[in-house]
Amino acid sequence: MRRYGAAVVKDRNETPADAVEGRPGIEVLNRAVDILDVFTVGPGTSLSLAEISRRSGLPKATAHRLLAALEVLGLIERTGVGYQLGLRLFELGERVPRKHALREAALPFMQDLYEATHDTVHLAVLEGTDVVYLERIRGHRSSNVASRVGGRLPAACTGVGKALLAFDDEAAARVLAAPIAPRTRYTITDPKVLADELVRIRAAGVAFDREENTIGITCAAAPILMNNRPLGAVSVTGSPPLLDVDRIASAVKTAAIGIQRTLAAGGGTRGTR
Repeated sequence: MRRYGAAVVKDRNETPADAVEGRPGIEVLNRAVDILDVFTVGPGTSLSLAEISRRSGLPKATAHRLLAALEVLGLIERTGVGYQLGLRLFELGERVPRKHALREAALPFMQDLYEATHDTVHLAVLEGTDVVYLERIRGHRSSNVASRVGGRLPAACTGVGKALLAFDDEAAARVLAAPIAPRTRYTITDPKVLADELVRIRAAGVAFDREENTIGITCAAAPILMNNRPLGAVSVTGSPPLLDVDRIASAVKTAAIGIQRTLAAGGGTRGTR
């Protein structure tokens, strides 16, 4: 039994050790994170207890007790039809140094790209073998764009992801060592083909997603580098032929260089990686 604020979490199935094999940390906290993670898939709507239990793999009774504890902390809110993420998570997220410094430096350049294209502009960072989107300026023709702020997608099939992998040897090795699940018929699933593309991206400083994540959506992306290490990536995403990614690539690369210079001039790289 563990106490969170005014709520008590008691789970007869809780592992008495602080960790289980292959899963470091306090297990009750791992399970709480499992519950929070179910809200990262799909739109941020309310979920029922049954759906949370199914997605997290936790028994309903365990999920209910953990939800009660998370609600006390403001991390979960109860709605008329179930549960949703709490405002406290938004408050904490806005204080993440990595997001704040990079976002503040990038926004003026993202707005310039939007004004030039009126398509969707993204700012993303690498997290493991996924990309997490820190900011998005929604374009006029963005109905099929799969991204959302705070959402994540596989790095291997996104423009921003490939731009980052090309400059992160460790992450690229993990991606290339594991099976690459196809998102569309254009997704590069052959590790050798993807490795060759990452070499080309590193040489050119720009990456493309040609309907590899979503049919009808293309993207040009460029990494934001510091000491040749990727802090993040910026992109323009839209639908061909309205968006010519080859034509806009140089502007995206210029924006990434501008963000990099802003961060360097302001000392804003602290906490961004």
